[in-house]
Amino acid sequence: MPVLEPITHPSTIASEALSKIIEAIVTGEFKPGERIPEAEIARQLGISRGPLREALGRLENRLVTRTPRVGVSVIQLTEKDLAELFTVREALEGMACRFAAERITDDELGSLKQLLDGHGADPTVLSPTGYYQRSQNEDFHFQIVRCSRNERLEHLLMEGLYYQLRLYRFQASTQPGRAETAFHEHQAIFEALQARDPDRAEKTMRAHIRNALHSLQPVLNAAG
Repeated sequence: MPVLEPITHPSTIASEALSKIIEAIVTGEFKPGERIPEAEIARQLGISRGPLREALGRLENRLVTRTPRVGVSVIQLTEKDLAELFTVREALEGMACRFAAERITDDELGSLKQLLDGHGADPTVLSPTGYYQRSQNEDFHFQIVRCSRNERLEHLLMEGLYYQLRLYRFQASTQPGRAETAFHEHQAIFEALQARDPDRAEKTMRAHIRNALHSLQPVLNAAG
């Protein structure tokens, strides 16, 4: 089903446009480096160009870049960029998982378990075409970041790296068998959190992120 269907709630036009554009980019409807046709998207969404430009403006230097006389395009990272991005991600999320193991509450563990169970049962989340988590509230990783109780760490990940991470995390999960493997790795991370074992939690999260980067290699080779 196409992502860019008409928006039906006028009061949240810009926010809905933002969500739909993010989903279209993350799931590959628009490829890295591809120009985004603003007039066509506005027509598909049934909105004016103003709210669309507002949504795209919020994504500049995150998921899109704007070039004078060319327009807006999806970001395209080099292999070096990705290696650096995932190195930073591994360090920050490993630290967040360590803190979460020390600070997570029983209620938060219950919510995290419910979230994972939902992923395992929903073919639109965990599928051969990719492990897609539509929002921060549905995202296993960012729920763990919230449980770390570290606002600066949360800001660095969720406002700084969040968008680009989602794009390339999804691409990694599209490789054969990776979505199911990633889900089992999430379960192992949950077990470390449930045991409240900081060393194991950090180690398991770091391994999971290294595996995600490794899974990106076929994507990078195809793009090259």
